[in-house]
Amino acid sequence: MRGRLALAAAAAASWASQKAGRGKGSMIGGLIALKIDPTVMDQLGQRRRTVLVTGTNGKSTTTRMTTAALSTLGAVATQADGANMDAGIVAALNAHRRAPLAAIEVDELHLPHVTDSLNPSAVVLLNLSRDQLDRVGEINMIERKLRAGLAKHPATVVVANCDDVLVTSIAYDHPNVVWVAAGSGWAMDATSCPRSGEPIVWEGAHWRSTGADFQRPEPDWWLDGDDLVGPEGERFPLRLALPGRANRGNAAQAVAAAVALGADPEQAVAAAGTVREIAGRYRTVQVGEHDARLLLAKNPAGWQEALSMIEPTSAGLVIAVNGQVPDGEDLSWLWDVRFEHFEGVQVVAAGERATDLAVRLTYAGVEHTLVPDPVRAIASCPAGHVEVLANYTAFRDLNRDLEERAS
Repeated sequence: MRGRLALAAAAAASWASQKAGRGKGSMIGGLIALKIDPTVMDQLGQRRRTVLVTGTNGKSTTTRMTTAALSTLGAVATQADGANMDAGIVAALNAHRRAPLAAIEVDELHLPHVTDSLNPSAVVLLNLSRDQLDRVGEINMIERKLRAGLAKHPATVVVANCDDVLVTSIAYDHPNVVWVAAGSGWAMDATSCPRSGEPIVWEGAHWRSTGADFQRPEPDWWLDGDDLVGPEGERFPLRLALPGRANRGNAAQAVAAAVALGADPEQAVAAAGTVREIAGRYRTVQVGEHDARLLLAKNPAGWQEALSMIEPTSAGLVIAVNGQVPDGEDLSWLWDVRFEHFEGVQVVAAGERATDLAVRLTYAGVEHTLVPDPVRAIASCPAGHVEVLANYTAFRDLNRDLEERAS
């Protein structure tokens, strides 16, 4: 009864928010439902087979791909907007109450208690690297918390990236693991073993700890050229609409999770390849004489991967950085990102913290101009294709400004 009352109040709050022009109202609905009945997430998760997706980078993209792959089995509950904390998860499950499947993006700090509530069939562990220190804290502490949380769910299938040292440590002792060689372009947070503190030694793709019985497991799924290779050696051509090597790894883990729940691998691979845009990311918009492709990055590992996607023949590159609470107010991470390789591209520093970025670009030897407003920064570039790379609130605000200009 209390749960039904909570969901009814959530629906009323969402309706009022929409009528007031304050957005879709899903978050306020979820918050109110949890306030009335803290067990409402547990109730909404019953009688569903759920996949939870977490990691520092790639959660939204992998969740969308997992949703597509699971859709070959039936209706899937998921977040449309990437709201990956309790209120957003409750809202997503409530919006799709009859769906027998769920693919839920979860903030890594929230994974232990969300796992307890939803008792998932599978958990996808993508990667773990330093994020906003003023919110998340020390990365090895997160690894220990996630390891302890999953230990309470031995029946859950853990789909883990064996190329990421910290993710491997989380899943290493779990009795039910599917290992995926999804790649790791960032190793700066795993130079030492999370279990012994001794150095990690890399030998090609293989890695091992020098001070513990801890090394890269043999993968069940891996990428080989344009193919995804499965546990029996079967090959599936992996053709994605999204760019970048990281997204190929995301797709591999999404497919592995769907197959663990019973999906046909060939159908799952084809479905994952249909994902084209995630909440405005990767889309190209016309801004005057410019066609601008919008990319999002939120931490050093994500920035490094996004920078690798920049077209070197672009007419311009706009880098927009804010320092609001959702971004992390401490921007010292800018000094961990390699900006040194942009010869021949006109670079513009933008965003509320454009001056901080400009200092970093100066030390990197990158010639640039300073135009704080991202829309004006795009306009300042030569006509043609412009790459726009922004952190969280800069990306959000730019999308809002572009929508207002188009309306």
